Amino acid sequence: MPQTLDQPAVRKVIEAAARKGVTIAVTTFAETTHTAEDAARAVGADLGQIVKSLVFVSVGEDGSLEPILCLTSGPNRVDLGRLAAVTGRADIRRASAREAKELTGFAIGGIPPLGHGRPMRVIMDPDLGRFTEVWAAAGADNAVFPVPPATLRILANAMVAPIAADRVEAQAERAPEAMTGQTPAASPGT
Repeated sequence: MPQTLDQPAVRKVIEAAARKGVTIAVTTFAETTHTAEDAARAVGADLGQIVKSLVFVSVGEDGSLEPILCLTSGPNRVDLGRLAAVTGRADIRRASAREAKELTGFAIGGIPPLGHGRPMRVIMDPDLGRFTEVWAAAGADNAVFPVPPATLRILANAMVAPIAADRVEAQAERAPEAMTGQTPAASPGT
């Protein structure tokens, strides 16, 4: 595993953690860790140990976009209804890639839980607390760092709240045939 930490975005994350009194050990890879599955394979961890940093937005009173960062366990999906209930905002939607980059300062696939260009509300999936160590993006799509969930919560200044879809719902969205016993029609080229 290459240990090249010369990427400015990665340095930004390391410095943000240091300002909070935490030293993080960032690992970079030649291959991407853009998806939770990629990251789990790269670090040899359970998919649940991978922290997905997902950016959502709500429109503020002045018409500007207010970012909400959700830190979720790898296999989980954010339930917009639950997120709306937790934040008290009914108009929440997933940020576009451009919006996420503008609001956090990082590109999708490398958005870290800290070190953003502006303050934002952070909500953390309680499922991450099932593990002694989780892996989060470190500012680039090939850089991650391990961290205990309690330290992650402190670093991100996160509120822990149930924002994930029920596992049955999430499984049904990913594989409807698993719930019905029917196989979906094959798409061209498969």
